[in-house]
Amino acid sequence: MTALLTRLAAWLPPPMRSHASEERLRLLVQFLQFGVVGVIGFVIDTATVYALWHVVGLYVAGFAGFFTAATGTWFCNRLWTFRHLPGRDAWHVQWARFLAANFTGFLINRGVYVLLIAFVSFAARAPVVAVAAGALAGMLLNFNLSRKVVFR
Repeated sequence: MTALLTRLAAWLPPPMRSHASEERLRLLVQFLQFGVVGVIGFVIDTATVYALWHVVGLYVAGFAGFFTAATGTWFCNRLWTFRHLPGRDAWHVQWARFLAANFTGFLINRGVYVLLIAFVSFAARAPVVAVAAGALAGMLLNFNLSRKVVFR
């Protein structure tokens, strides 16, 4: 993918081309992979919320959904997005660090979710809206923390 983007960058006007370094293109590819994994996490999160919604309520289902999605995205990022990085801790150490590092993203993600469920009746009737909004809110922070703290 980086090779393709490098070829496409050659077509950019010279001032823009200078910004399309190989390192930046690799980072872009990594961010796109992280985004694809995020979509997988979104599906896991939404499925968990809908599976538990009527049993434990929307708030508990939302927190359980985040936990299952975080575990799924950690696993996918470990196997795909950050597989090329040399430092590999034991899986349980890395998983715990992933959850800890992404706690701020969790607060943003679930904060948006809870606010939408509490104050937007449409989101309470269709929690997928609150799940999506929360996921987007926390994604950029989680990407940077994952790169710099977890998968280093």
